Amino acid sequence: MADLSPIDLQKALSGMDYPTDKKHLVERARQNKANDKIVSKLDNLKQDHFDGPNEVQKAVFNE
Repeated sequence: MADLSPIDLQKALSGMDYPTDKKHLVERARQNKANDKIVSKLDNLKQDHFDGPNEVQKAVFNE
């Protein structure tokens, strides 16, 4: 996903507590007013449980 940067993802998930699940990632991104592309990408992840931000980043950029 070339037009989504790791920095955009970090901003979208700012304040997120880990471990967490996909539902809470999507909620946090919406609270942080992330764009629809980021929210959609998070909502469509295959993985549901994340131990930390690095795991989220791997899931987002490696799918």
